Amino acid sequence: MNLSRRGFLATGAAAAGMRAVPQAAKPNGRRILTLVYDKALGMMRAVERVVP
Repeated sequence: MNLSRRGFLATGAAAAGMRAVPQAAKPNGRRILTLVYDKALGMMRAVERVVP
């Protein structure tokens, strides 16, 4: 998959929008943000998970 600059910015904007969701809609817990290399995209991406 060839990700263009516009697609990358759109992905970043969508991720930022998810962070803006009210906290009441998200489960409580500790968030862990990890950067992983995605071979399919050929770039690093952030993976966020919630740990109770």
